[in-house]
Amino acid sequence: MMGLHLSRRSRIALILVLLSGLLLFFPMRVALGLAGLERLGVAAREVRGTVWSGRIDQLMLGNMPMGSVRAGLSPISLLMGRARFDVVRARGVTDDIKGALTVGFGRIGVDDVSGAVPLGRSFAPLPVASLILEDVSAYYSGDRCGHAEGRVRARMAGQFPGLNLSQGLSGAVACDGDALLLPLVSQSGLEKINLRIWRSGRYVAEMRVETADPALTGALGQAGFAGIGNAQVLKVEGTL
Repeated sequence: MMGLHLSRRSRIALILVLLSGLLLFFPMRVALGLAGLERLGVAAREVRGTVWSGRIDQLMLGNMPMGSVRAGLSPISLLMGRARFDVVRARGVTDDIKGALTVGFGRIGVDDVSGAVPLGRSFAPLPVASLILEDVSAYYSGDRCGHAEGRVRARMAGQFPGLNLSQGLSGAVACDGDALLLPLVSQSGLEKINLRIWRSGRYVAEMRVETADPALTGALGQAGFAGIGNAQVLKVEGTL
């Protein structure tokens, strides 16, 4: 039986074809694992498709459910030494979201995120139902917050007599030492939430309501707030 003899040029061409096929059909599930996104608290029920065009079912970011999204690796970011996984859910409804999960040398975070993030009971008993993100980018460099920009609006859950938070609380994200800070303020300026999140997933959230109304003070007290001066304060700590 005669063997197959290939020239050096043919062998190189065959290797290139095989490598191209591997890259084109590389599984998204394997790529996410290699990128180490679990360090950002990323998990999913199921990951399907290729690294360039995949689907992530029931994406979780820590304890925050992000739902199912389409995902794809950006080849341009690879040239800059970063693995950027663009994610999108565009159905024309209120929970649409787009943005990216990005991993680079010594950094990990999110880029250009806009959309709604339902919180469920992630920060309970703090009465925050969801966060609306507007062009939010933030990353940790090592264990420190390296950069943060964009705006966030918090939608509140539940109502208290004498407290109107129908427009939510909003503010610009920033770095505060090692932590990512979301300093949120209501339209009146009397209600504030400071939410700090560390690289480890640890968070500290504090809601402060300035009021001299006895009825509102009583209602807030029943919800777990404590009086500090002329304010009612609720502080929550935990891990995402």
